[in-house]
Amino acid sequence: MFKVTVLYPKDATDHFDLDYYLNTHTPLVHDLLGPEGLLKVEIEEGVAGGAPGTDAAYTIICGIFFPDMESLENAMGKHAMDLLGDIPNFTSVVPEMQVSRVLQF
Repeated sequence: MFKVTVLYPKDATDHFDLDYYLNTHTPLVHDLLGPEGLLKVEIEEGVAGGAPGTDAAYTIICGIFFPDMESLENAMGKHAMDLLGDIPNFTSVVPEMQVSRVLQF
């Protein structure tokens, strides 16, 4: 299994509309990527840092899962610009992204 991880760094000066992200952007992800082999989407909301009393490093961490690299590459090749183009509708944050192979043991 392969995963695109999208991390939205937490910054007090940036705006993040969680309602739009959950109720508009995430359904868009499902609508566009579902027919391309999307297995699931996992969303984590940062609530605290690793040390007591510290803030979370990220507002949201999103995992977008595909069965194989070919499906992931095809889906992103077709729809990345639409998904990236929607980001300014819910945040001023520039997300960080990484593609990973999910190891299960």
